[in-house]
Parts: sequence; structure tokens; C-alpha cells
Amino acid sequence: MPATSPNPIVETLKNRRQQLAQLISFPVILWSGKPSSRNFPHNTFPFRPSSHFLYFAGLPVEDAAIRLDSGKLELFMDDPNPESTLWHGVMPTRAQIAEAIGADAAFPKQELASRATGAATIMVQDSATRAEQYMVRNMVRHSVQPKCSAPLPRTDDRYDDRYKEIDLQLAQAIATVRLTHDQIALSQLMSAAACTMQAHLAGMMATPRAKTEAMVRAAMEGVLIANNMQCAYNSIVTVHGEVLHNQVYHHPLQPGDLLLVDLGAETASGWAADVTRTWPVSGKFSPTQRDIYDIVLAAHDACIAYARPGVEYQDIHLLACRVIAEGLVNLGILKGQPEDLVEMDAHALFFPHGIGHLLGLDVHDMEDLGDIAGYETGRVRSDRFGLCFLRLNRPLRAGMLVTIEPGFYQVPAILNQPENRNKYKDVVNWEYLAKFADVRGIRIEDDVLITDGRSETLTADLPTNPHIIEQIIQG
Repeated sequence: MPATSPNPIVETLKNRRQQLAQLISFPVILWSGKPSSRNFPHNTFPFRPSSHFLYFAGLPVEDAAIRLDSGKLELFMDDPNPESTLWHGVMPTRAQIAEAIGADAAFPKQELASRATGAATIMVQDSATRAEQYMVRNMVRHSVQPKCSAPLPRTDDRYDDRYKEIDLQLAQAIATVRLTHDQIALSQLMSAAACTMQAHLAGMMATPRAKTEAMVRAAMEGVLIANNMQCAYNSIVTVHGEVLHNQVYHHPLQPGDLLLVDLGAETASGWAADVTRTWPVSGKFSPTQRDIYDIVLAAHDACIAYARPGVEYQDIHLLACRVIAEGLVNLGILKGQPEDLVEMDAHALFFPHGIGHLLGLDVHDMEDLGDIAGYETGRVRSDRFGLCFLRLNRPLRAGMLVTIEPGFYQVPAILNQPENRNKYKDVVNWEYLAKFADVRGIRIEDDVLITDGRSETLTADLPTNPHIIEQIIQG
């Protein structure tokens, strides 16, 4: 009989586990999580497993856990209840799931506690699973089966300290493994990027016929659904681009408005894209809108050109700050030398957020770990107005996927703050700035893969050139 060809997905999953095993010397238990109810138990939000579980298990299995030890994987889940077939159809068994992910052994969920001694974990988001995580650890501590489902009180400080230390070590190890992407991940990320670009083009073409933001959103998210994908995050489709995470869609589209659209697809296996474009509702940028758009685009292009292995991501952010400051000086909005304006954070009046973030299984990849993934060991967030929102502060490495997303915003809470008005009174031409009232917010964002050579923009086929964008909208 011919030899069976290895399954590339299973081989990749095993390789990920081996990488983790080289960084830690203790077992690990990762929970997938459970669906959360909206208002009554059987009306749930769409299930999304823990990304850490998904990275090492590969399948979005509900109410399961995996134990990793020395590169081996044990699966803990219950077989489907036969009665559930009526509602959900025939579901795969524990043995079938174990084979699909290359598990070394598989057990019922109730046996997990007997294998939990000394195991580190990452806490999940849903409250039911989090309570289960605490309960399993307390069962290990007390070596008894509790009679209640609620977590037992912790009374042993040494127990808490021991798990706190190995949980931190686990978080650091997972961040190290997940910082760069293997070929299976990159294939998924490229699929998410391709679908996202298609959705943005659909949004541009739908704009002339749309009466509200919601209608453009519907055209775009419909593309994701048609490709069996979902939104990687709540879409931003807004004429109020000065509200950075605007998630309301009822505003009418008026001639002269700019529509800022931040929408990304997530594949069925959980990999995300994150793209922003800004376009004129009428199909033509006004002169003031075009002036600001060109500045943001210049920062976007300069940062992508600069991105390569060994470059500090903070330096990419500061490059965007200087390009934006220089553009605003040339336009007459800011006064002074660009370097000096950045040093005093004057640019942050209009560009208050960071240049981007890690991208992978989460749109802000691994931010459930705090700054462990985003910040190089030993670095902490700055308290500077122009740096405090920087999500990524470490040298770039080949295999990392990051976003580059400079912007310009007129946020009333920032620009009208008396302290800012006084501090920057000599470097902002407030009277001239008023001529740009039709520019509430502009952001241009792409997904950039760091390679051994020049960086590769996975979303480069979606135009940023303002002339091409106008042509698409005008049809």
C-alpha cells in the first residue's frame, strides 16, 4: 500500500505545539470557551473560540479544552448529546475531532481536572468558561470533587502566586510563537485580505445609490457573508470619521461628506483582515479634503516603504507623525519645524492614535495578553500624548503581519479642550483650520507582511490613489 501523505494542517499544528514546548517546561490547558447568551439561554451570540485554543487546536470546537505537554496534545470534550441532533444535525464525535487535529489522546471533559495539576492557562472571555477554569484549579488544589459549580474561594496565597508566575510565562511563550505566521496562517490571512478588498470595492460602488451609512455597510458585509466569512470586528462605516470607533449607521449620506470605512473579514478558521479607506460620497474630493487626504496618503506610503525586519515599529509611527506634521505645516495649519512639532505632540491633535498593531487570529492580535505581545520585554507604554496609544513597540521580524493606518481627525473633545488650545496656541493656525471643516476624519489602512526583503502589502490591490477611488465611485 502507498504511504499516506501527511496532512499539512495537522503537521502545522504539531509544529506549533513543538515550538511552544521549546519555551516552557510545564503543561498547559487551553479552553475553547462557550457561546454567550443574548437574553435567554438558547439565543446565543455567534460562537468564537479562544484564539489561543484555535491556534494550537485548529478547529472552532465549542466547550472543549486541550492539554499540551512536551509537544503532545490531549483533547477533552464530551460527545454530542443525541438529542441535539434534532436542532443541530449530526455533530462530529470526540474521536473524529481528535483525529482531525492530530491529538495524541482524547478524554471526556470530566477527566480534565485529574490532568490539571501544575498546568498554566490563559483566561477566556466568557464568564461560564472562566468560572470553570477557576473551578478546575480549585479541584486540583483541594483534591476533592466540589458539590457546586461556582468557583471555590482562594485561601492559599502560595497557590495563587505559583499559577500567576507560570501563567505569565505561558503568555510570554505564546506571544513568541504567534508573533510570526507560518504558511497555513498566511494562506488564511491572504484569503481574509482578498475578501476584504472585494467588500470595500462593493462599498465604493454602492455609495452613489445609498441613502444611509447602513446601506453601504449592508453591501460590504454581504460580500463577507457570500464568501462564508464574518466581520473580524464591528464595522465602521461613518460620515463622522472623527469618532474613531464609530459603530452607528443611521446617518444620511450627503453630498460633500467623506465616508470613512474600516471593515475586515474573518475566515471560518478565525484569521482576520483589517482595512480602512476613506472616500467622498459624491465621488469627488473637495479641494480641502484632497489636501488632507494627500498628507495621510504620503504618511501611509512612507511607512510601508520603511517597514522591514529590524526596524522599530515605534520609529515607523514617528515617521508618520513627521510626515503628517510636515504636510500640515506646508498646508498652513501648523507652524514650526516638523521635528519640533512632533516632539511637543502637536501632531497628535490630529493624529492621536498609533500607526497600527499586530494582525492575525485577532484583529488586534493577542491584546487579551495586555502589552505582552505588542511590547518588547522591558518596555512600557509612554505617557506622552503622541505615544500613549501605540499598540506595538518592538522591532519588526520577518513573518509578522502589521497594520499601517495613519489618519487625520478633527475631534472636538481634543481640539476644543482649553488646555490644548492654550498649549498649542502658537503652533496651530486655528482660523485657517476652520476652512477644513468638511474633513471630519480620514484614515488609510493596509495589512503589511514583513518579509526578508521588502514588505508585502496583502491589501495593495485595493486602490488608495484618490483619482482611481473617484472613478470607481462615479462608475
